[in-house]
Amino acid sequence: VQLQASGGGLVQAGGSLRLSCAASGFALDGYAIGWFRRAPGKEREPVSCYSTGDGSAEYYEDSVQGRFTTSRDGAKSTVYLQMNSLKPEDTAVYYCAADDSTLIHTTPSSYDYWGQGTLVTVSS
Repeated sequence: VQLQASGGGLVQAGGSLRLSCAASGFALDGYAIGWFRRAPGKEREPVSCYSTGDGSAEYYEDSVQGRFTTSRDGAKSTVYLQMNSLKPEDTAVYYCAADDSTLIHTTPSSYDYWGQGTLVTVSS
């Protein structure tokens, strides 16, 4: 099982980026998926998490609610994080994670598989 995150970069405040997380070795169905970020000097925090089980529960951190959206392309085994109206405080390394569970998880320790992280820098 491998996850490959990409799509980070430098963007001005108010701009948009779309992060991708390509999964290999497993199908997305039946896995809980999470996007996390770690800003300089801070702990890793959940950004968006969802389950692919019945109900397809979703979670968005309060500060990204309405600005970030998670989607997936099952055929490509890829999960996306669309980030709009970016702010300087969104600057962080973003990680995608997966867990063999149909339940939604928001704690990093609940995830077994992690991508390598992609840096997002938002300039003011």
